[in-house]
Amino acid sequence: MTSSPERTAPTAVGTSAAAALPVTGRVLMSAIFLVSGVGKLAAPAATLATIAAAGLPLPPASYAAAALVEVGGGLLLILGYRTRLVALVLALFAVATAVTFHAALGDKNQMVHFLKNLAMAGGLLQVAAFGAGPFSLDARRGRA
Repeated sequence: MTSSPERTAPTAVGTSAAAALPVTGRVLMSAIFLVSGVGKLAAPAATLATIAAAGLPLPPASYAAAALVEVGGGLLLILGYRTRLVALVLALFAVATAVTFHAALGDKNQMVHFLKNLAMAGGLLQVAAFGAGPFSLDARRGRA
């Protein structure tokens, strides 16, 4: 026979702190997408050249899609709106970006970026699995 560990009831402070963790995580994960997306919007020629050099089809469409995913997805993730879907899209984007732009794993810098993208995808999959948390538009809509 096995016994389950005793659980103690969280204090009000513990509950409040725990409730703040999901929104804090969403803001932190969104930062890289927002900075990157705004960077793309600020330097379209450089971004288009990078996309073309990677051999992606239709660089202008790829540029627009990337900027939309990063800025739009980053903002939606912060707000906690349709968070599970947004987190899945951003996770797929992070993996696609790793494979497309950071696959030169013999270069230590590229390997770090590759692994960073995989780690971001892992965190986003946690958000997709567990939802936005109580401080989100999803929670206000009853969909947290």
